[in-house]
Amino acid sequence: MKQPLEGIKVIDFSRVLAGPYCTMLLADMGAEVIKIERPEFGDDTRHFGPFQNGESGYFMFLNRGKKSIEMNLKDPSDYENLMELIKEADVIVENFRPGVMEGLGLNYETLKEVNKGIIYCSISGFGQYGPLKKRPAYDLVAQAMGGIASITGHPNNPPTRSGASLGDMSAALYAAYGVMVALFHRERTGVGQTIDVAMVDSIFSLLEHNVMRYTSEGTIPERIGSRHPISAPFDVYESKEGYVVIATANDSLFARLCKVMDKEELLKDVRFATDIERGKNESELKVIIEEWLQGYTAEEAVELINNAGVPSSTILNIAEISESDHVKEREMLLEMEHPVAGKTRIPGNPVKLSKTPVQITSPSPALGEHNDMMQQKFKAK
Repeated sequence: MKQPLEGIKVIDFSRVLAGPYCTMLLADMGAEVIKIERPEFGDDTRHFGPFQNGESGYFMFLNRGKKSIEMNLKDPSDYENLMELIKEADVIVENFRPGVMEGLGLNYETLKEVNKGIIYCSISGFGQYGPLKKRPAYDLVAQAMGGIASITGHPNNPPTRSGASLGDMSAALYAAYGVMVALFHRERTGVGQTIDVAMVDSIFSLLEHNVMRYTSEGTIPERIGSRHPISAPFDVYESKEGYVVIATANDSLFARLCKVMDKEELLKDVRFATDIERGKNESELKVIIEEWLQGYTAEEAVELINNAGVPSSTILNIAEISESDHVKEREMLLEMEHPVAGKTRIPGNPVKLSKTPVQITSPSPALGEHNDMMQQKFKAK
């Protein structure tokens, strides 16, 4: 079955995480992604752990389904060959610091003269314009400056980076979304355009109600651990054995929880009568819930609470979620045969399309694996 992006050619100058994850999503949907890599060294992540038989798991996950060619972008011969590729391309993705691609003669204004329909996607820390555009950034910087580190962690403890690279990953998702929108626009008009995605903007966009609390009320949100700033109970709670998360955001769910705990008298308590009041008295409510939980293990409590229709879960570690029936059934961990690593498992794609399902047809490429194929193409011209 034809994939949604079959026939779309992407020239991928990106490296490390944000750009490669964006182009991985495009490759998953059928795009031909040609990864341009530094001769001999390649993408930085080829040298990042963890390793399986000497092959980077980091690289294998992010670069599945792509082709790799080595090019020295400052070499006139390679530059000429690159221009031939760009003439046939639909999309360019890069995540250098602003100004680098222009210095190489590979900026949008130059390349649209070669290919007027080209869609040119740039991912950077602070964007292609603005007062901070020249500043370097990694995910930690984006999380710090984007605001999310300030609200992550527990009171009286230092600000904390999220356990995953949300700056990179959110920028990658927005970049892939931007490419889709630009392709749709080009389909209608024949006109290409630039896409400018900043990691800090992407983090800022994830703050949702935290920003509105500031703009609407003048409140500056602070670190409050896992609990919700407004609703309760909505937190991590300690059971007799292990931890439980319980999430109620309306009176109906709270009533169900009270019934499970055999504490329906709480519904008449003015401290807990509404979601707003429960939020104000969250610490007192937490004591009551944890007293009840002392009679159950985490698994026992979650079963009771879920059976009542109240959102609840134990806290799974990476091994537990990876081996769960959910991940297996949803194909979120895929087994692939890699020529160096052998059989390996990599995260799947969370977008499930009914008519054109994701098809991951090849593992990550060896450095320069497709050099010969490209050379033959250039010679044929």
